Formats: sequence, structure tokens, C-alpha cells
Amino acid sequence: MDALAGLVDTPQLLALAAALGWASGFRLYAAVFIAGLAGWMNWIELPPGLHILQHPAVLAASGFMLFVEFFADKIPFVDSVWDAVHTVIRIPAGAALAAGALGADGQAMTWIAALLGGSLAATSHATKMTTRAAVNTSPEPFSNMAVSLAEDGLVVFMLWLSAAHPAIFAIVLIVSIVLAVILLVVLVGFLRTVVRGLREFFKGRPLPRELG
Repeated sequence: MDALAGLVDTPQLLALAAALGWASGFRLYAAVFIAGLAGWMNWIELPPGLHILQHPAVLAASGFMLFVEFFADKIPFVDSVWDAVHTVIRIPAGAALAAGALGADGQAMTWIAALLGGSLAATSHATKMTTRAAVNTSPEPFSNMAVSLAEDGLVVFMLWLSAAHPAIFAIVLIVSIVLAVILLVVLVGFLRTVVRGLREFFKGRPLPRELG
């Protein structure tokens, strides 16, 4: 990546691409706004493919959507609807952001970066959707808000870590992916039990033992 040697080194570019892809699955608008703001404030020098993020109009649009998503994500069931709608937005956007970070070295790298970013966005988005669906089975709203705030903090932390400590970020990312896969397996099983229990309940039968 000689073309970007004067901006950021290869580990930083890889970390930035991975972080933007991963964060897009959780908080797309936060990822876009934070990266754009960091570039606009000269906290970091964004690669050419991401310069558009620091344009005032993009900052205003992403900031507004970040504001809307922040509150929508704290309301039980509204968050799940929001996530479902954004399935067709977050994953392509994660791919596009990663491609923008790594795509200056040619078409091959652009496609590799897009696949990386899209896969990370899909993994984090699936984990988020499944986790929130499970949390929404609880009748009280506070657990939903706590999980949402934890996601907000995690996205900010991971984006900062990718810029400040790329090597540590890589380790944390790998651990988070492993945990995400485990969580998906556990929660999908739990949600299937909940759905089965609700079907039995509406048929006038007793709830399964796991939900009793």
C-alpha cells in the first residue's frame, strides 16, 4: 500500500477497515460520524477512499441519523424493527466502508476489503439482532437500555482501539468474533424455545419446562 504510506501504515489501515466493518453491524451511523469527525478534526488522516466521510453534509446527515438511532435503539421492540430494516443497509455499508479504507491499491484489494467488511458487519449485525430479540423477551425495559448503552460504548471503544493500538485491536476483534459465534448458537436455541413455547401457549397447552 505504497500509495498510502504517507498517511497511515498498513496495520492501521487494516485495523480501520476491520473496525468500520465490524462497527457498521452495530452502529452504522456512529461509525460513519465518528470516522468522519476524526478526519475533519485532524485527529487521524483518513485514507482517500474515506475522505467523503468528513464532508460537512455527510457529517450532518450521519450525525442526525446517529441521534435518531440512539433513541430508537433504546425502545424495546422498536429496536428489533429498526435492526430488521437495517439488515439491507448495514452489511453493504460495512463492505463499502472497508473498501474505502483499503481500496487505494487496486480493484483486487477493494473486493477483498469489501468481503472482509461485509462479513464482519454481517456477523456483528446478526449477533446484535439475536441478542436484542432475546433481551426483548424480558418484560422490563431497563435490560434493553443497558445492552444498548453497552453497544454504544463498545463501538466507540473499538473504533478508538483500532486507531490507537491496531495490534491489540486485532486480538480483541478475534476474541469478539469467537464470542459472537458462541452467543449466536446459544441465543438462537433460546429463541427457538421461546417461539415454541408461545405456540403451545396460544394452543392452550402448558409452557415448556425451560420457560415455566
